Amino acid sequence: MKIAQIAPLFESVPPQLYGGTERVVSYLTEELIHKGHEVTLFASGDSVTSAYLVAGIDKALRLNEACQDPLAHHIIQMKEVLERAASFDILHFHTDYLHFPMTELLQAPCITTLHGRLDIPDLQAVYKKFPSENVVSISKSQKKPLPEAHWAGTVYHGLPENLHRPGSGTGGYWAFLGRISPEKGIDQAIEIATMAGIRLKIAAKIDKADAGYFQKHVRHLLDHPLIDFIGEINEQQKTRFLGDAIGMLFPIKWAEPFGMVMIEAMACGTPVLAFANGSVPEIIEEGRSGVLVRSVQEAVSAIPKTAGLSRAAVRNAFEERFTATRMTDDYIRIYREILRRSSGRPGGDRYNSPFTPLSSGAAVPGTDENSSL
Repeated sequence: MKIAQIAPLFESVPPQLYGGTERVVSYLTEELIHKGHEVTLFASGDSVTSAYLVAGIDKALRLNEACQDPLAHHIIQMKEVLERAASFDILHFHTDYLHFPMTELLQAPCITTLHGRLDIPDLQAVYKKFPSENVVSISKSQKKPLPEAHWAGTVYHGLPENLHRPGSGTGGYWAFLGRISPEKGIDQAIEIATMAGIRLKIAAKIDKADAGYFQKHVRHLLDHPLIDFIGEINEQQKTRFLGDAIGMLFPIKWAEPFGMVMIEAMACGTPVLAFANGSVPEIIEEGRSGVLVRSVQEAVSAIPKTAGLSRAAVRNAFEERFTATRMTDDYIRIYREILRRSSGRPGGDRYNSPFTPLSSGAAVPGTDENSSL
């Protein structure tokens, strides 16, 4: 298949530091290519990929101090996609609903993976207005607020099997990995650690939007002798950080759509002690890959049980359910189903050019109209 992957421009693909969506796009893109598909990636110019890269901007927006209007660059990116649409069998968007007016007019075979929260009231009107857009959830929990959306399936995220190696867990500390924000429960993680008398290392990003929250509610908590704040870390640093940890704390306060850090910990053989909110019960298998609780006190009591779980069993749970290979196979099945349905629609045969771009763009290298699916 000839596939377009359209990523947000906020982070490179893969991200240099924190960034879940762009990381998933990278893993999916590389695995699709490994399986013999031709992939064009629409992303920032500092992305590193085996795909043909169409750069919407030279440098990812979060690290680009010159950018004042991120939406402007995404609009340009959508125009680039539009100009090249006829070159692809299917377009796979990771840009929320930004492209819906375009794809509805094109009636092109496409899907959109929704990576964020969907319990925002404003979204109800969007998905009612665009009822034919094929959307994919990243957990069953995530899609509950939007039953009216046109769900094409649920695909759990996956990581390359050899991205992280199992660790020994002999570092003498517990880990918190992610970003500092009210919903991620950093204050509860610190409370659990101090009540249980365990050392906690925090590797976390602080977004500009959460800087005020950090200064007012979190900064003073870091002065405790059991707490070690090390800041944002990259992908390579994660392996040792998680692998050396006894366990990972994930005291989430919201309906987490997925939670990449849970499967990153599992890949390192590190058990997860998590609050059973959102997607968490779908990801963590109680007593195998982690322990589920509903309060700080329950978490404190569950520390010994979590620490005693088999690290080999945790890693096996990852290999069985959360590899990039499995994720990619799931998406390929959805692609083929959408193409099957599209071919039965008037004017919907890929080989009869269902796409009608508003203007012509440069041809994508290596594309032709006679490829087989």
